[in-house]
Amino acid sequence: MKVLKKHMSGTRKMKNNMLTFENEQTMNEKISLLKDKSRWVRSQVLDMCLLGGGHLVSSFSCVEIIVALYYGGILKFDSKRPNWDKRDRFIMSKGHGAISLYAVLSDLGFFSSDELKNYCQCGCLLGSHPDVKTPGLEATTGSLGHGIGVAAGMALAAKLDGKEHMVITLLGDGETTEGSVWETAMFASKRKLDNLVGIIDRNQLCVTDFTDDCMGLEPLADKWESFGWLVKEIDGHDFNGILEAFKDFRLNKTGKPLMIIANTTKGKGVSFMENDPLWHTRIPSGEQIEQAKKELRSQKT
Repeated sequence: MKVLKKHMSGTRKMKNNMLTFENEQTMNEKISLLKDKSRWVRSQVLDMCLLGGGHLVSSFSCVEIIVALYYGGILKFDSKRPNWDKRDRFIMSKGHGAISLYAVLSDLGFFSSDELKNYCQCGCLLGSHPDVKTPGLEATTGSLGHGIGVAAGMALAAKLDGKEHMVITLLGDGETTEGSVWETAMFASKRKLDNLVGIIDRNQLCVTDFTDDCMGLEPLADKWESFGWLVKEIDGHDFNGILEAFKDFRLNKTGKPLMIIANTTKGKGVSFMENDPLWHTRIPSGEQIEQAKKELRSQKT
């Protein structure tokens, strides 16, 4: 499992394939490095979108979540053995945000960084939405509302097979208007899938408008609780909050799956893109490119 191996120093140790920290100083160092990695990921995402298009702002909103999962010691994985039996399964249900995930998987050695330069080109490995043929990806997603169902099926299979790995899926908040999401919510509760964790990227926006102007989602936490899930609400750009939400998540034996509602900003990191519905599929041009790069270089999370 690779977790900041190239960059971290100080007092740290591996326990049960998870990186742990022995004092506050090294935890602060970890948070600082996670922030640095987030800035790098956003820069990579921008470069890829300039090359092949894509959902730039939707990828920006979930950067800290993906960085925390893969560099923060949450997920178990082995980039040299993508199909390692004991790995955790991560499903990118909001497939249009996968560009951030591509940058991370490449950095961790699942595939060559050269693939990022071929993003969305003819015959490339990396398309605008996830394809299971890509090392490190567990499912082909992009048709919204399906990823969480796939994740629930994997979680049930793990239970039936006596496996201990966890299944984690990231959804968009607009995606939760799909009926299949709530069908899965009932299924996972009924089957007592406490090895399943959902994360909702609650950036308040969908394709062309704010989510609550399209379909009222609130009270979102109460809805998931009423479907028999444990629920936590966090700031999806705060690493302390993200790591705390996953603290001891493997020890959940309540029979209830966990849903983490992560409040985020669509277009996070570039001021003129943030919270603007018109940027869902837009790509910057001209002076906007230089402004975006400048803001990302100076970003503080």
